[in-house]
Amino acid sequence: MSSKPPKNINSEDEALFRAAAAGTRPLSTRHVTLRQPPLPAPARKRRQQEAQLPLEPAPGPPGPGEDEAGEPADFRRDSVPRQDFRRLRRGELRAGAEIDLHGLSSRQAHAALRDFIAEAIDERLQCVRVIHGKGLRSGSRGPVLRQNVRHWLRQWDEVLAFAPAPVHDGGSGALHVLLRRR
Repeated sequence: MSSKPPKNINSEDEALFRAAAAGTRPLSTRHVTLRQPPLPAPARKRRQQEAQLPLEPAPGPPGPGEDEAGEPADFRRDSVPRQDFRRLRRGELRAGAEIDLHGLSSRQAHAALRDFIAEAIDERLQCVRVIHGKGLRSGSRGPVLRQNVRHWLRQWDEVLAFAPAPVHDGGSGALHVLLRRR
């Protein structure tokens, strides 16, 4: 490494750099190993408490037309032709937009989903993808967002049908939603 500064740095910048770097010394090696900072105490305590909880019995396998939580995995209004619903379930309808609700609280997810559906309707989209996650970190509460999202979608008249997305589009952690067109 050369001790001469590059030609495009003026003497004032060089003086500022030397003043800022005063008292430092070069590393003895080019390879630096960074250590992970320790977890904060509350996270450690929470993990210890969770480890002490009794294990819940595993639920039986989902029945036909149900997901892992035992809820209906899909929804169809009577006005939706069975053929269109079949295409939605097979993943043959391409999602024109998607929203990812991971990490949001139920209140935030509700507002974001409501706005997303309204915007998709305004854009005249037929099918959208809603990613709610599988709820693997929800603990004993189960998949909270997944249950809430399905509940909300059933209530909105703009939603004609929904079904779990194909595996390559998120599987049981996402829904393809068929929307009413204006």
